[in-house]
Parts: sequence; structure tokens; C-alpha cells
Amino acid sequence: MAERKADGSAGDADYSTIGRDYASYRQPEAAIAGLIVRALGPAQSILNIGAGAGSYEPTDRDVTAVEPSASMRAQRPAHLARAIDAVAESLPFPDHHFDAAMTTFSVHQWTRLEDGLREMRRVTRGPAIILSCDPNLVQRFWLNDYAPGVLAAEARRYPAIERVSAVLGGTAEVLPVPIPLMCRDGFNEAYYGRPELLLEPAARLACSAWSFVSEETAAAYVEHLRRDLESGAWDRKHGHLRTAPTYDGSLRLLVARSQQARTSTA
Repeated sequence: MAERKADGSAGDADYSTIGRDYASYRQPEAAIAGLIVRALGPAQSILNIGAGAGSYEPTDRDVTAVEPSASMRAQRPAHLARAIDAVAESLPFPDHHFDAAMTTFSVHQWTRLEDGLREMRRVTRGPAIILSCDPNLVQRFWLNDYAPGVLAAEARRYPAIERVSAVLGGTAEVLPVPIPLMCRDGFNEAYYGRPELLLEPAARLACSAWSFVSEETAAAYVEHLRRDLESGAWDRKHGHLRTAPTYDGSLRLLVARSQQARTSTA
């Protein structure tokens, strides 16, 4: 059984603390949602693992959400179904129960990754869709110049894409996910052209990697960024990003199709 924190969180971040304003800053981005919907294809029954506040859940399908954190379940909007209190490593569903399964920004929180992925595949007869980050690309983002400990924590936490696809089996497609300039989902790279937003404490708190550095270290990182924004140093180096329509960062969409699904449609 995955170790659970006070509010039920099963990962390495305490969402009873950092998840309080999560839904305010982590809104679903339409461009990303469109990629997920296309990857789901005709699937009607969908499992969302580590569903959080419900970002990216299709509203025109039969979605079952699983979320171990009580604080995150409480932030789900009224138009979405209530989430089940369960963890990825022990899903309370029979074999091949869903047409598809999805998880967004969640696999790095799973206590036992392989067990969770095997459970995801067990209960799903169709595609398993994972929105995550390629750890090999995380530290190339400009924020690494200001908050190296934050991005080092992110790079350590995200599992290698190849590791995930190997456990899920079948055939896997890895798609780059372009991030739009005004991205509504406030992960670190979403602010590639709006660096001032990372001066806001609540915006940083909605990115769990910031919780892995001390308050003193985070304050020093933020002050460095603030100084460079005020002096124009950031703009001299990265100012072109303020008008770049999209950014190709570390965000990736893994679509793993089971051998069973391929055989049944052959």
C-alpha cells in the first residue's frame, strides 16, 4: 500500500499545504486538452488517475476519477463527478473495465511507479494516455538559471518516458506538446514568456517542485529573478520569448496502445 499523508496524498509532495490554491492557477489549457481528446479517440469510459481538481477530464464522456488527496478532491468543480479516494498502485476496478485511461502531471507522484502503470494497463482495454515531462529536457528551461534546485528536483522526480512505455507495453507514441504563450495551466514552463508571474507565491506553490527547496533558497531564487527583470537582464537574454506563440519544452504526451486493442481492431 502506498504511504498516505494526512490528507491522503500518496506522493512526495504534501498537497494539503501546496494544493490549497491549485485549481486557481492550474486551469486546463485548451490546446493541451485537444491533444488529449484526440489521443482518447472514440473511448467512452475513461479512468483518470491522480485526477486532482479535474483538469483535462472530458465532459462528454463517462469519466471515473481517482484522487488520493482530500484537498484536491475538494477543489473539483461541481460539474465533474466526485473522485474516488484511491491510489494508482491499487485500483478498485476489474480487469479491462475502461475503454481508456489517462493521467496528467501525476506519474511522478506515484510511490511505486511500475505497480501503478501495471494497474493502469490492467483495468484498461484501450489506450493509456500520460501527460508528463521528459526529465532529460527539464533543465534546459531558462528558469534553471534562477532556480536550479527547483528544476533539479523536477528532473529527478519525472520518470524517463522510455521507462513508462516499457511497463505499459504494446506500442507507444510520444508526442511533443507545444505550450501556448498564454497557457492557462500554470506549471513552470507555462510562464516561459511571462516571467513576472513566477514572482507570485501562489503561482510557485501550484508547481510542486518549489516545495522541495527551503523557503530561504526559494526567496533567493525569486530575488535573483526580480533583479534581472527590473534591470532588463532577463529581457536581454530571453525577451524574444515574450512574443513567441508557443514553446517546445519538456512537456510530452505518451499514448500507449495495448496489444489487445490492436488485435481487436485488426
